[in-house]
Amino acid sequence: MTQRYYSLDVFRGATVALMILVNNPGSWAHIYSPLEHAAWHGCTPTDLVFPFFLFAVGNALSFVMPRFENAGTSVFLKKVLKRTALIILIGLFLNWSPFIAWQNNHLVAKPWTNVRIMGVLQRIALCYCFGAFIIYFFKPKGAFVIGGIILLVYWFICFWLGSAGDPNSLPGYFGTNVDINLFGVSHVYKGEGIPFDPEGLGSTAPAIVQVIFGFLVGQYIQQKGKSYEMLTNLFVAAMVLIFAGFCWDKIFPINKKIWSSSYVLYTTGLAMAVLSVIIYIIEFKNERSWWMRFFDVFGKNALFIFFISGFLPRLLGLIRIFSRNDALTGKPVYTSPFGWFYENICKPISSDLKVGSLFYAICMIVFYWLIVYILDRKKIYIKV
Repeated sequence: MTQRYYSLDVFRGATVALMILVNNPGSWAHIYSPLEHAAWHGCTPTDLVFPFFLFAVGNALSFVMPRFENAGTSVFLKKVLKRTALIILIGLFLNWSPFIAWQNNHLVAKPWTNVRIMGVLQRIALCYCFGAFIIYFFKPKGAFVIGGIILLVYWFICFWLGSAGDPNSLPGYFGTNVDINLFGVSHVYKGEGIPFDPEGLGSTAPAIVQVIFGFLVGQYIQQKGKSYEMLTNLFVAAMVLIFAGFCWDKIFPINKKIWSSSYVLYTTGLAMAVLSVIIYIIEFKNERSWWMRFFDVFGKNALFIFFISGFLPRLLGLIRIFSRNDALTGKPVYTSPFGWFYENICKPISSDLKVGSLFYAICMIVFYWLIVYILDRKKIYIKV
């Protein structure tokens, strides 16, 4: 069991490392295309980060669910609901932080009225909660059936409630109206140019299935044990899901931002394929390379380092370092400590600005790795 947890830690840690890489470019204007999300339909390596993490959440849940069942329903409800609430609150804290901002050379409070309600941590919490509930009360076979029903119903709802012309387009997606009516425009993400939340409530439903599938895979691995039958079946099932995702893509496009049902099948298949390779290397070949240790420590404090990698740049953004005078207005332009590092250390290394931007992102991975490495050496694991 220790080895299997190690495999899961390596898989989850690699996912977290990729998340830090794609979330921390030196400049958002200079990014290599594989490190960007698909503009709308389609899937890039960056679009695999979130579903892989949810898959890992379900995989980990398969190891603790027997303890929940032995402890009883009241203990199960208490622990799951408590963890869900804490993760949601941390997500809201991250969205609102650092609670103050520079405005006309003065620090002013950030009003709650403009804080985004949903987010990555909020989705993780909801998917964990509902995934755990479905698995606990309906058992694995029932959870598999319910997962399939969710994907089919979501497909139908997108078609039925979306715009008649193109229900799967940015302006035609039904979930936007759900978020706006429930939270209000001011609390909805606007990074796409219009109010639209890629972690909105509507698209959270199919994301729950990612947790269910992760659980079923984790349970299957435990039941079959370390055998080539388990590994072969896992890899074959991965290929089937990838193929099914491609087929469904023809009528319900693979799309991370609306978390389409085809996207769930496709990314789950890829997650299973990657996990099967990691299990083969670690469990069957008994490899313990340096890169496994590198990813391992990320996986052991995954939620913590996700929070820190989002919170620390915002906090350091309050520290202003003079950069230059604006060419048009002559007014001083300031940067943050991380911004200074990019402008003065990373950016000058190449005339191709994408190189410096990528180098900065790699430096951020190393920086955050040192934090979790020190925590691991001290046996400190921050759990929620």
